[in-house]
Amino acid sequence: MKNVFKSALCVLALATAGAAHADTALHNITGYTSTDAGIQSFSVLVFDGAGRVVATGGDELLSDYPDAEQLDGGGSFVLPGLTDAHAHLYSQGFLQISLDLAGTPSLEQAVASIEAFAAANPRAEWILGRGWNQVLWPVQEFPAAADIDEIVSERPVWLRRIDGHAGWANTTALELAGIDEDTPDPIGGLIVRDDNGRATGVLVDRAMDLIDRHVPTPGRDDIRAAYLEAIRSLVALGMTGMHDAGANITEMEVLMSMADDDELDMRLYVMISGAGENLDAIARPIIAYGNDRLDIRSVKLYSDGALGSRGAAMIEPYSDDAENRGLPFYTQDELDAFVLKANDMGFQVGIHAIGDLGNQMSLNAFERAQNGRRSPLRNRIEHSQIITLVDIPRFAELGVIASMQPIHATSDMNMAEDRIGPDRIQGGYAWRRLLDSEAVIASGSDFPVERPNPFLGLYAAVTRQDGAGMPEGGWYADQALTREEALHSFTLAAAYAAHQEDRLGSLEPGKWADFIVVDRDFFEIPATEIDDIQVLETWVGGERVYAAE
Repeated sequence: MKNVFKSALCVLALATAGAAHADTALHNITGYTSTDAGIQSFSVLVFDGAGRVVATGGDELLSDYPDAEQLDGGGSFVLPGLTDAHAHLYSQGFLQISLDLAGTPSLEQAVASIEAFAAANPRAEWILGRGWNQVLWPVQEFPAAADIDEIVSERPVWLRRIDGHAGWANTTALELAGIDEDTPDPIGGLIVRDDNGRATGVLVDRAMDLIDRHVPTPGRDDIRAAYLEAIRSLVALGMTGMHDAGANITEMEVLMSMADDDELDMRLYVMISGAGENLDAIARPIIAYGNDRLDIRSVKLYSDGALGSRGAAMIEPYSDDAENRGLPFYTQDELDAFVLKANDMGFQVGIHAIGDLGNQMSLNAFERAQNGRRSPLRNRIEHSQIITLVDIPRFAELGVIASMQPIHATSDMNMAEDRIGPDRIQGGYAWRRLLDSEAVIASGSDFPVERPNPFLGLYAAVTRQDGAGMPEGGWYADQALTREEALHSFTLAAAYAAHQEDRLGSLEPGKWADFIVVDRDFFEIPATEIDDIQVLETWVGGERVYAAE
């Protein structure tokens, strides 16, 4: 199912796109691509009927390929297709049909949104959603079940925090889950309680499982619909690939079926949720499935929670909560065993790690599984958010990829230093320190935790400012990336993080012709305009999958 529109723009004027031509030459463009040697520019892109790049260069290519179908780019700008190296595809699609509380400015507004959504969905068995963030509210305290009970008490309500590491339930949901004052906190989780020991309605990290297991399981058709909706929206943002950070066996089976039916308009690199039954069911890596649209060759683990909900595991207590060091999900021995199992089965491992202890435990697990050496499996740490300065060099020493989300820095800067203080923040969101240590950074967004537009991430990487241009000069601007480094992290480095650099990530001969056409020059416009870049067309494997109306 191709999302192809007839463009009203002069860009490309591709009325014959998709026709069977041996070669196609896109010219009258300003193009850029990352390579191992740096950024290369071109004015002509030639790709063949199989959807692979033949050559890039100057106008001489038009005479070198005289039989090629010539497509006039109208002076537009071309970049390699962008890859989000850490995000959640099903959750993005699900967000389209559930309650979205992202950006809600107050508890009162959040409650009003819940009430309106419940009224608009009277047949919904559960009221589900995500996006609330108490840090944005005038009173920066967790909400409570009682806040929802006043407006919805006859149906269970379950709403995940913006980072997905805490949930807010009403009393009906708590009762369905059997949560009361006698329910113990699970390892790696916290039931927030009042002074009398009663559950308030907020559950952190692995405590969320107590309610999640009671939420109705979506059917295969629901999962497929969510995937299709998410992909449709992502290719319109210039995304030709993404790394899906955690899928269960049913979701992976749906994706394989979609690949069989030619329904994947972008390339997906899937991480298996956990080293248990989902991994056992897949058993061996799946590579370049469905005409190279689907890879399943990584395992997603967790070492800790998130900074905003104080679940990130810290070596020393939080600066703003002296009795709290966060929530490690596993002991070191348990984490070691999961990594070793997955690696021994031939799977890369990506460990979610936010706090400095979470990152240290992850590095320790990789060091032990790899016998202190670099591994061809290219293990990863997802987020790599707060790292001790002594641990930063270990990424490069062990060949561990730092899978990071630039926009997290500018979203978290309103609370990060409050959480961990001025000393530990030196190892927080430390892109420059990691690059200088020769680590590889692959960038993403963690959508739907953040907005999926990759140009917001490119902007944050280069400026370290929010959308309003604050703070002036950038937040810890010495850790910013150059434009070349930022583009590399969303293209060729992301491909490297997925073992795909030989076929994706740059517009070099033999690789897939995955590219985007945008409305301005990424390398020449003021940095303040990077987040304003608009995608005009998206091409995957030499086929146009999106054109702006």
